[in-house]
Amino acid sequence: MGTFGLSYRIDSVLIQNLLASGSLSIISSLILAVLAKGTASAFGLSPAMSLADFIVISVLGGVLSSIALAAVTVVLSVSSVKHEWDLDNVVAPLVTTTGDLLTVPSLIFVSYLANRSGLTNGLALVIVLVSIIVLIFSLRTSLERFRRVFRQSIPVLGLAVILDLMAGFVVEKRLKDLLEVEAVLILIPAFLGIAGALGGILSSRLSTQFHLGMDDASPLPSRSSIRGAIDLSILAVPIFIFSGVVAHLIAVAADQSTPGITKLILISAIAGSIVTLFVVAVSYYTTMGSFRFGLDPDTYGIPVVASSLDLVGAFTVILAMVLTGVI
Repeated sequence: MGTFGLSYRIDSVLIQNLLASGSLSIISSLILAVLAKGTASAFGLSPAMSLADFIVISVLGGVLSSIALAAVTVVLSVSSVKHEWDLDNVVAPLVTTTGDLLTVPSLIFVSYLANRSGLTNGLALVIVLVSIIVLIFSLRTSLERFRRVFRQSIPVLGLAVILDLMAGFVVEKRLKDLLEVEAVLILIPAFLGIAGALGGILSSRLSTQFHLGMDDASPLPSRSSIRGAIDLSILAVPIFIFSGVVAHLIAVAADQSTPGITKLILISAIAGSIVTLFVVAVSYYTTMGSFRFGLDPDTYGIPVVASSLDLVGAFTVILAMVLTGVI
């Protein structure tokens, strides 16, 4: 839309979005830590860490990965504009996949700061105090775009946190079965990443169409939106099959248990087919609904799609394992 520029002024589009992203990372990671501890305690998941451990790992891990991801996002956005690539096809899937790649190592790295008694408790206290300051500043800042993005994003990220916790609970409850078929554990992160990337592509495309007046954002999808959904579905089938093949090969190379290449492909294909239908429905109605209510679809579409796909994706993989007789 011509509003983006590589400017480092505090009031520029780039800096305000980066500030909003950083603030949201801190606040949402703190919320996630508290809810994760509550979930673990309520359902007797063991071994449960202390609240301070959860806070340190979640917030520091989230901030560390967010800094790296912000740099990747800016580079991809600038490169896409420079080379006239379609940002909807390039940035959304690559950022989603890169986020999955960066987050796990970041969490592992900062986990060494957990369970260190005084140090961990002190860090957790500092993090809480900093989070309170960040929250107050973000709600009261005079930077209009920063404040708007932050206020609109907090509710949807709260929903995303809850959905992701539910996804983690589903996987944890089936962890014993999954450990007996380790190739599926290799498949799950790639499967969820692909599903999230596909959802990101469709949400971004729809948001662009609505913003530019190329689609009327009606409750019944237009022909243009239906064509986009069909294109995405056709793209999804070979990708999910390929992910099953790669997961099997990695499992064999790493001497991990696998149900065989045929069953692993079937698991990925069955679960992928169900998830693709879900992606299309959630992407369209989340993006369309936010646009019709005067909200920014870019703020609502991808977070809702990605987090809900984590839950539905984990469930469908387990369902496909049951249908194929793996468990």
